[in-house]
Amino acid sequence: MGGGSWSNDFYEERRQERAKTGTDAFTHNAAVSAKPVNERSTHALMNPLGVNRESRDSIDHPESLPVAFMLDVTGSMQSTPRVYQAALPKLMEQLNANGILHPQILFGAIGDAYSDRGPLQVGQFESDIRIDETLGNMWLEGNGGGSGEESYELALYFLARHTLLDSFEKRNKKGYLFITGDELPYPVVSKTQVAELIGDSLEADIPIKTIVEEVQQKYHVHFLIPAHSNHGRDARLLQTWRDLLGAENVVMLEDESTVCERIGQIIGLAEGTLGALSGTATASGSATVRL
Repeated sequence: MGGGSWSNDFYEERRQERAKTGTDAFTHNAAVSAKPVNERSTHALMNPLGVNRESRDSIDHPESLPVAFMLDVTGSMQSTPRVYQAALPKLMEQLNANGILHPQILFGAIGDAYSDRGPLQVGQFESDIRIDETLGNMWLEGNGGGSGEESYELALYFLARHTLLDSFEKRNKKGYLFITGDELPYPVVSKTQVAELIGDSLEADIPIKTIVEEVQQKYHVHFLIPAHSNHGRDARLLQTWRDLLGAENVVMLEDESTVCERIGQIIGLAEGTLGALSGTATASGSATVRL
């Protein structure tokens, strides 16, 4: 729930040990991939059924700031988690360089609830090497339904109703939610899927616009589109997400390797601390950043 502190040295030791032993950083994915398809399943620590995820203040992090990353792991986006995992040290450095001293990071995965066995996976908010462990527990299922839609709306629902944030509850301060993807959301949150995957009983389906408005009460929500993914250049994709989130909250990534810099800039600009450790932030946070 966000205790401890990140160590680049510890991460590097782990990386080198994995390289020596030929161990995949995504250990759960490697394990389930060796099984028959009908025996593959979400890691117990990533299962969203009947749980909340919490970002809490602590001695180490007295003013915690929740930062959630929900990654599309369907076929066209399957490489994205590996980009994030390899870039974890850079991500933490970028956040700290932009004045974000107490980030608590949650990683999760999005698939398609109409076709996948693990369409929603959600880890815990963490501040130390357990961030890497969460990614290691992720299942890169790599399917998707082929309809041009994925179950982003289920992720939005979970973040809206099943995350408990001290930043919001104590300080009325929103967290940050980044979704990476190259498809459209389904038009409604299905009450049947919510009951099966999350355990909530809803009276009716929830329109996508309604759940977006709800999650935006707790998070600054951004959608990141890798331009060179299968559908990254689709005009309808871009317009749909802009209509839902606001044009300024939809980012086209021409170079996916720059994602850490982009995220650091987005949060630093919103917090008014952009470039804080390099002395480039303005008092009002009005520095200009090209996204």
